[in-house]
Amino acid sequence: MLRSMYAGISGMKGFQTKLDTIGNNIANVNTFGFKKGRATFQDMMSQTVSAAQGPQGEDDRNLGGVNAKQVGLGSELNSIDNVHTQGNRQTTNRSLDLAIEGDGMFALAESPAGDLAPGGEGLPEDAVMSFTRAGNFYLDSDGAIVNGNGKYLVGQSTPGLDVQPETDELGGIGTITIPNGAQSFNIQPNGEVNYIDEDGTTQVAGRVALANFSNPEGLRKIGGNEFQNTDNAGWINGPEDGDGYEAANFNIPGQNGTGSMISGALEMSNVDLSEEFTEMITAQRGFQANTRIITTSDEILNELVNLKR
Repeated sequence: MLRSMYAGISGMKGFQTKLDTIGNNIANVNTFGFKKGRATFQDMMSQTVSAAQGPQGEDDRNLGGVNAKQVGLGSELNSIDNVHTQGNRQTTNRSLDLAIEGDGMFALAESPAGDLAPGGEGLPEDAVMSFTRAGNFYLDSDGAIVNGNGKYLVGQSTPGLDVQPETDELGGIGTITIPNGAQSFNIQPNGEVNYIDEDGTTQVAGRVALANFSNPEGLRKIGGNEFQNTDNAGWINGPEDGDGYEAANFNIPGQNGTGSMISGALEMSNVDLSEEFTEMITAQRGFQANTRIITTSDEILNELVNLKR
């Protein structure tokens, strides 16, 4: 059989994956904190017809060297990258809408044991941690700050945990709770959550914490605008295997390489529609070209079959 036919099939599979990736990007063009994907390819194994040879004859050099002769056998998927460039910022003027201007991610936690109640003493070792750039948060009936899926926003927490708003270090780590009797609240660029109590006094409810990664593209998408840590993400100062979560694993916004935090704004998707439609045209034409390779190979095989009539 012709090698070109199988090379064409491999090209079609690759461009189909590229189209799938582009389709997902376009579908999430208005998803808060979404990071676009990018498909890349590499050539497959090449069949060597003849190997390379060096010059023949050391004294009079009768013949010069010749290069190897190889026939490529097609392409294959190399990677599907998560491109973590900064998305555009949309102003919402809503206090619980938070945007990160720079590096870092919001940390979210849930616990199978159900002991992440507001004001709890830290995070349990079996807490399930995820991360997001989508900063649309809400308050539940207990006053805890949660995301749209009900997962708690991780930060320095009160009551029951030591809050040190005047320092550049986080105290205890847990959930952040605004008392139900608070008249109003606001969130500062350093993550500090302030509220006015029933007596009109300004109190500190906690401080939002950010996790930082040396390779955010190594995070794994798990849906719901959330990412999960992997061995290749490089969680800076992250917990060791078997250890619980501590304040040293997280950062105050604007500290230790993390970006500042902006209240009343959201980071939009980093998908550029003009770029995606251009890539779609490229993928479509590439797919069509590979189908022509298969059609041409089929016509050649048909000619071979009809040689003897």
